[in-house]
Amino acid sequence: MERIYIIEDDESIRELLKVALEGFGYQIMAYESAEPALEAMKVNKPDMAVFDIMLPGMDGLTAIKLIREDSKLKHIPIICLTAKDKELDKVVGLDAGADDYITKPFGVLELAARIRSLLRRANKTNSDDIIKMKSLTINPQTREIINDNKPVELTYKEYELLLYLVENSSRVVSRDELLNQIWGYDYDGESRTLDIHIRTLRQKLGPIGTECIKTVRSVGYRFIKSEE
Repeated sequence: MERIYIIEDDESIRELLKVALEGFGYQIMAYESAEPALEAMKVNKPDMAVFDIMLPGMDGLTAIKLIREDSKLKHIPIICLTAKDKELDKVVGLDAGADDYITKPFGVLELAARIRSLLRRANKTNSDDIIKMKSLTINPQTREIINDNKPVELTYKEYELLLYLVENSSRVVSRDELLNQIWGYDYDGESRTLDIHIRTLRQKLGPIGTECIKTVRSVGYRFIKSEE
């Protein structure tokens, strides 16, 4: 049974999520604030965490950054909850290390779909083959990215997006395909999250990101390998 930590200060939302997700077969640990949740993670590592951004004491963004700095916890898939709908707030959440976000108010079925998608990809067995091109090296087994002999820290979703584009570099990958394969559901108007991930991915990879990850207008994206 997969263990999910819910960190949400609104008691009614916290209890609703706990009961609903337990109904989907997950083991739920619910916390009102980040500090006790982080301590509990060190004892019982979760399979996923769902963080509200606005929390009493330590805010959700700070907690997510601390998780990403912990070698034992840094690969945990994380979804952030926010009442804000501005693009900048979403970018800040992704930059902090969140793999996905959902804006309040939201439906439990939508959240459950996003959780299933992240867990499915987290449990996926990757190829042993190390991918090398120009200054970039991708190790699917360790999920390590090396660029110009320096490690690149990517969120779970950024890594999956990069790997999928690289593995399908012989063609243009449509936006719908990327949403279905990486997120596993229809965003229903929230497909801008793909553009945000592409933008941050390019920034983190530096010149090779801008050079190799190409936008094909009105279609999607393509990763151009060095020999092209």
